[in-house]
Amino acid sequence: MKRFTKTIHLIAVLLVAPAAYAQDAVPAEHALRFVGKDVMVCGKVEKTRWAQNTEGEPTFLYMGGTFPRHTFSARIPGDQRGKFKPTPEELEGRDVCVVGTVQRDASRAEIAVTSPSNIKLATLK
Repeated sequence: MKRFTKTIHLIAVLLVAPAAYAQDAVPAEHALRFVGKDVMVCGKVEKTRWAQNTEGEPTFLYMGGTFPRHTFSARIPGDQRGKFKPTPEELEGRDVCVVGTVQRDASRAEIAVTSPSNIKLATLK
């Protein structure tokens, strides 16, 4: 576990400018431990889902396991979808880091993404 955290930390330092986030990089499986804190959550996007029939038409990036047993999700508001390059669906199967404040969503952790700059492609080892 320590090696994984150190790898994420190194990647965080290289990918995200604010130093405050770099020191708090955590794997998606442990994001629930950081509710209320500003951190960078890193992991593989196992599945994406555009909830077109839900208020705000959010897109969810599910990480930390396969849906519906995932431990973390990033929620992208529908009005922000068009700003993402690559598209949220193109992130499926890729390693990413999500920056923001961790919130609790039922028994899972979630970050509400406010801008494309809150999601960075990563190389996790």
